[in-house]
Amino acid sequence: MNSDNIKNAKNYYYLGEKFQEGFEYLLNTDMQSLENGKYEIQGEDIFVSVQDYTTKIPEEGKFEAHKKYADIQYIIKGEEKLGYGDVKDFVPSTFYDDKNDIIFFENTVKSSFVHAKEGDFVIFMPEDAHMPCIAVNEPLYVKKAVVKVRVS
Repeated sequence: MNSDNIKNAKNYYYLGEKFQEGFEYLLNTDMQSLENGKYEIQGEDIFVSVQDYTTKIPEEGKFEAHKKYADIQYIIKGEEKLGYGDVKDFVPSTFYDDKNDIIFFENTVKSSFVHAKEGDFVIFMPEDAHMPCIAVNEPLYVKKAVVKVRVS
């Protein structure tokens, strides 16, 4: 897991060309004006999903992980907490869904949280279990872009 502000995105280009393309899309696109939906950057290798929602309390959250994609979760508007931990420490609550590249876990592991504000991003690799969409103090509106970068 890495977290930073989008103004420092170039510091993460070392992760590879696909990550660089994902960050450049975030930097060069008017993300505020995008409607909810999926936008291709490089076919199924790199795409972004724009979504808005109201954050929730931690007890309503679910830890998840992916095998094929890394996430760059970018806060367009609002703020939220994102839980994270090593996927090896979690117990699956579902079978891995290959079509949707997701597995969910029981919320029984003591995890850490990162606070992401407007303009911040958090990178989750396949080894990172993560719980997005968590309220900082009280539930608030968030608009977020999740860049999916194929890593396997």
